[in-house]
Amino acid sequence: MNDHNSGNDSLTTNLLLAGLPTNEFTRLESRLENVKLNFGSIIYNLDARIDHVYFPNSGLISLLAAAGESATLEVGIVGPEGMAGLPLFLGVKQSRVKAVVQGQGTAMRIAAADFLKECENGGALPRVLRRFTHSMIVQISQSAVCFRFHLIEMRLARWLLMTSDRIESNELPMTQEFLSNMLGVRREAVNRAAIVLQRRALISYSRSNILIIDRLGLEAAACICYSVIRDEELEFQIE
Repeated sequence: MNDHNSGNDSLTTNLLLAGLPTNEFTRLESRLENVKLNFGSIIYNLDARIDHVYFPNSGLISLLAAAGESATLEVGIVGPEGMAGLPLFLGVKQSRVKAVVQGQGTAMRIAAADFLKECENGGALPRVLRRFTHSMIVQISQSAVCFRFHLIEMRLARWLLMTSDRIESNELPMTQEFLSNMLGVRREAVNRAAIVLQRRALISYSRSNILIIDRLGLEAAACICYSVIRDEELEFQIE
């Protein structure tokens, strides 16, 4: 995707937009709006109409599926490598997940009608988005395997690494309640898993913050799901 012969010299750090040919990005740029991603803000509510598509330059958007009347479970995360609003590209106008900002940053936002018009122009954007769609399918599928078969501390290690990759920081502000919702377990289980990783000197853990101390050690502690998802994303980014 980062083909230097076709990529543009725009200021965006979103990899999907940065990988577009210069003329295509220039045409799209006039319809893009730079917006802030504030921690905790809701991008889409469950079953809400998708009015805008977001291409993060920085920060993290968590995709939460309903797991009951008041419970949610994270099924995917999106950072500067991707976009939020993928169902619109696939012909679905409503979001079947709740999209929440879990790491503040900025994004390039485009109205749904303008986005669909650009997708119909026959340029590089649909090809890039098809490849990103496959990357998200791999992430979601592998996460489902992870929830079913792997220990909570392995899942926690995977999630911390994936989050760190996207926000490009080893310091992750988050609460036990937030991690509980992301991993689909009770806060007590999150606390025990974090303490296990802390005792192994892989992270420093408090009620509202996690600092990755030994990244290589944390990668070794994570399940194979992290490397599967990471390798797919790396392959996608260099195509």
